[in-house]
Amino acid sequence: MGRIELSIYAPRYVPTGNEVAVIETSKGAVRAELFGLETPVTVGNFVELAAKGFYDNLKFHARKEGSVVVGGCPVTRSMGPAQVLAAVKGVIRGMHPGTGDARYTIIDEWGSNPKNIHRLGSLCMAHKSAPNSGSCQFYFSLGEQPEYDDRYTVFGQVVEGIDVVERLAIGDAVKGIAIEGADEEALASAIAQETPRPPSPREAMAELERQRAEREAAKAAETAESAE
Repeated sequence: MGRIELSIYAPRYVPTGNEVAVIETSKGAVRAELFGLETPVTVGNFVELAAKGFYDNLKFHARKEGSVVVGGCPVTRSMGPAQVLAAVKGVIRGMHPGTGDARYTIIDEWGSNPKNIHRLGSLCMAHKSAPNSGSCQFYFSLGEQPEYDDRYTVFGQVVEGIDVVERLAIGDAVKGIAIEGADEEALASAIAQETPRPPSPREAMAELERQRAEREAAKAAETAESAE
């Protein structure tokens, strides 16, 4: 069966290089300097989502001791802490924290980023196994992890609240993210514009049918060629 490919989004907000994210969590506040000049797409996307309130009330849904703590999945928005933990353990059917996205993806920037070094407090973009599949989920690195340096984009560094990061657990909430140092006029203009729209069910079915028809046509052509 075919699958719908999400479009790659180019953020409209161009970072100034002075942006700082103030991430209010249920465990306390975390301040992270953003690498806007080194990772403009990742930071531009994160800033836009934060300004739109996308991250408000999302929960951290994964933690691996000494490795990462992950949040930013919209599936967790309406879930309480206990529900997130139960869903992660597979107790709740039909709810899968960690599978959500912003209905688009962004390009990877780890290859061109001179600051792409995982250390304690690094703020990084999570993604799936495919290239350019990051969207909205992010994680804090809980230590030095050079094996991730050429796999995930590091787009910021915690400068205050590292103790909060180290205490974050599955189910803890992001109350909101404020962005300091942004070009407010440019940001307001950027978030006022429409972002990529997910396909409707009818459009999705039509696209899958088109993909199926193309596969069948290609197979028929191959069969005809081999018969000649």
